Amino acid sequence: MTKVVKRVGIGVGVLTLLVVVAAAGVLGYSSTRINKTYTFKPDPITVPTDSAAIEHGRHLAIAIGKCVECHAPDLGGKIFIDDPKLGRLTASNLTRGKGGVGSKYDDEKFVRAIRHGVKENGRPALFMPSYEFVNFNSKDVGDLVAYLKSLAPVDRELPPSDPKFLARALYIAGQFPLLPVEFINHDQPVPAIISPGATAEYGAYLASVGCKGCHGEKLNGGHVPGTPPNFPNAQNITPAGIGDWTEADFTRALHTGVRKDGTKIDPFMPWPLAGQMTDEEIQATWLYVKSLPAVPTPKS
Repeated sequence: MTKVVKRVGIGVGVLTLLVVVAAAGVLGYSSTRINKTYTFKPDPITVPTDSAAIEHGRHLAIAIGKCVECHAPDLGGKIFIDDPKLGRLTASNLTRGKGGVGSKYDDEKFVRAIRHGVKENGRPALFMPSYEFVNFNSKDVGDLVAYLKSLAPVDRELPPSDPKFLARALYIAGQFPLLPVEFINHDQPVPAIISPGATAEYGAYLASVGCKGCHGEKLNGGHVPGTPPNFPNAQNITPAGIGDWTEADFTRALHTGVRKDGTKIDPFMPWPLAGQMTDEEIQATWLYVKSLPAVPTPKS
């Protein structure tokens, strides 16, 4: 009996040591990646100063890029994830107010944050969907930066992001997009400017920036990367998912949050923001969605 107890004790001790070593490895590796400094030199972007460009930038921040979802309606920042297991993720105050980073960013640093996912100090912006924003063309990036520079100062000091062990472990396992900087093609040229209009081509451009981050590269839905297992899946918006929807059904869903069958869209889907797209933008997106092949929804 004594030998058995001794062996069990040794086994428990070895297992505990392995757990401690593994945990230390997760924390050490993730900290190294989180604190890595990048020196990307973004392609030159012209930032306009006229009111029309600034207003268009505001529209992009709300209806297309949906920046206000994480950074708050006034873009003064907020804590958008605060979970005992995952930790705290904070979206920066983008204004020049107290606690804001606006005064630290020149045009180039804004572009680098949007297209490359790094902060003014060169370190990664945690969880920022620059993997979508890298698809913005030069005009839209310029207009968006023009709007950000025009923001009224908001005095809001926020605690820094603090990802806990689970978030770091999931990141290492490829299940949590903590550092989008690591899966952006930083050599990707700025996309060509596509003339706005009610065309499937323009709809494809809009979807690449505002839809694919949740609905997937093929827009066939499924689990949204980085969300807990119990979160609702993104809708399959290819013909395999929306079936015989019409343009009117699609438009109504974005405007009211109600599907063709009368069921409500989960509020996790930011339809109140997407619904602020112009009629032309919604029509273009619909034409693109309608042109897609029917792709099955991924199995959970």
